[in-house]
Amino acid sequence: MTKSFTSLLLGLALVLAHFGASAQGVMTFEKDAHDFGNVPEGTMATHEFKFKNTGNQPVVIANVQASCGCTTPDWTKTPIMPGKTGMVKAVYSSAGRPGIFNKTVTVTSNAASPSVVLSIKGNVLTKDEVKKTLTPAQIAASPRLTLDRGVHDFGKMEAGQQPVARFTVKNTGKSDLLLGALSSPCYCVGYKTVPQPVKPGESAQVELVYSQRKLGPATDEVTITSNDLSGDAKLTLKANVVRDLNAASMVKESGSVVPFK
Repeated sequence: MTKSFTSLLLGLALVLAHFGASAQGVMTFEKDAHDFGNVPEGTMATHEFKFKNTGNQPVVIANVQASCGCTTPDWTKTPIMPGKTGMVKAVYSSAGRPGIFNKTVTVTSNAASPSVVLSIKGNVLTKDEVKKTLTPAQIAASPRLTLDRGVHDFGKMEAGQQPVARFTVKNTGKSDLLLGALSSPCYCVGYKTVPQPVKPGESAQVELVYSQRKLGPATDEVTITSNDLSGDAKLTLKANVVRDLNAASMVKESGSVVPFK
């Protein structure tokens, strides 16, 4: 083998190695930071970071990790083909968190840059602070949350079960009602599904999942945050929690004899 031919093969190998290494997806975000500005306390501040795969291989997002539990991420779960777009959503729960926030979400994928950090920031205003920024007409046009009842009693329930309480929420205000996070001292109440905005004059059913495990009579107060400037809604969930529902409901048979007829 001649020296020139060997050099040719070596050069060809380097070219193939170069193209093989460059065969990869590339996540090109429209922007990597978002400023919500002022956010009314009780609302879920949501932003979608959109990106395009500008590479030549599919991009698959393996995970998106938020810097705190107050931020819930979501993302495109299917492979993003070259030239196609995807998204990473960041949802910040502002309930009980007045003041300035600055959070990040880290995107892990098989792209050329395997780790990308996105950031969100804003300033959560209390309901009183929001009122100061509005005119009397704007306050009058705000949403108003009304519950069909304030108490739900599950009766006897088994520890470990997750029964659902259904409440009807009506918006008696003049703008869209946005339900926010739930809070309770027991940390045992959550939404079954994320509630949708409620239009003025309309009603919607809200399903709350109750996962109380402490045995005995239970009474838990739940706060539903929203963009209702008059205040948050409160309701109470009650139950008698037993270890084994089947054993507790067994009826002892009588020892008396019933004659045949």
